[in-house]
Amino acid sequence: MRRADRLFRIVEYLKARRQVVTAKSLSRKLEVSVRTIYRDIADLGASNVPIIGEPGVGYLLDKNYVVRPLMFDIEELDALMLGAQMVESWGDKGLIKAAHQAIDKITSVLPESLQQEIAETFLFSLPTQVKPVITIDFTAARRAIRSKNYVKFSYTREDGQVSTRRVRPLCLAFFGPVWLLLGWCEMRDDFRNFRLDRMYKMKITKDCFQDEKGKRLQDYKELKC
Repeated sequence: MRRADRLFRIVEYLKARRQVVTAKSLSRKLEVSVRTIYRDIADLGASNVPIIGEPGVGYLLDKNYVVRPLMFDIEELDALMLGAQMVESWGDKGLIKAAHQAIDKITSVLPESLQQEIAETFLFSLPTQVKPVITIDFTAARRAIRSKNYVKFSYTREDGQVSTRRVRPLCLAFFGPVWLLLGWCEMRDDFRNFRLDRMYKMKITKDCFQDEKGKRLQDYKELKC
């Protein structure tokens, strides 16, 4: 993480919380040493960021400090908070972490009245005992979709038959409690949905693919509409 990003994250994290935050908790959150946090806090103070506190005790950010304006109404905030809770229930570690960071960013720049509304939310997505089974690297799958790299994996069909597939990954879709990878399968020469709980030994190849009419996500959507 770049130092500038880390400083911004510290401000966001402090802004989103009403209680004293220790340097140790910040170091765990940002995966740096406590000494680094002390230096960062000192640098923020030198830049006129109103952080109150001292080493060994903890830190608070002046509640009136505004990072940047954001325009959300309470209905939009309800939707975002509920969505983040759903990600926590159904996403992988990478998505859960990203959801927490996004909520910290949003909360840190809200007026105090809206922060109070969030703290007193009455919408909840409760944890469930039925967790999605993901047998591949979910983060790697998302990366392959963005970079347009072919993926190769072993796939077990419902009847137990195992095959090796080479696929253009196009999107990930959640049909609770199952995650699916939609892709263009070279073996079938067609679109296929693959259950992540039946995929094994996935590798991102070095081969990239270009968008080709008839094999794109938008083509799949048109077929289903």
